[in-house]
Amino acid sequence: MGRRSREKGKRGEREAAAELAAVLGCTARRGVQYQGSADSPDVVLDGVPIHVECKRTERLSLWSAMEQAEADAGDKLPIVWHRANGRESVVIVRTSRLADLARVLPKVLAGT
Repeated sequence: MGRRSREKGKRGEREAAAELAAVLGCTARRGVQYQGSADSPDVVLDGVPIHVECKRTERLSLWSAMEQAEADAGDKLPIVWHRANGRESVVIVRTSRLADLARVLPKVLAGT
C-alpha cells in the first residue's frame, strides 16, 4: 500500500471517529493499528461494544469489508463506516445484527 493510500486511510479514520463521536455522544479516537483484532479497531468508541471498520474509498468492496469487520470484532458488534468523495458517510450492519445495534444504541445515547 502506498503512502498516499495510507494517509487517506488515516484521515478517514479520524473523520469517522469525529463523526461517530458527534452522532453517538461518546468519546472516539483512531485506533492503534496492529494486524487487525478486537484490540485494534480502526476507530475506538470508548465504552461502546461496536467494532468499526473504516473504508474511505470510491469503490467499496462491501462483502470484503464486512468480513474483515466480523473477523476482527471479537465479541463486539461489527460495522463498516464508509465514505466516498463528495458523499455522505454510511454505516453498514448485517440485517441479522440490526436488533443487536438497536439494543446498544439507546444505552450509548443515554450515556450509560
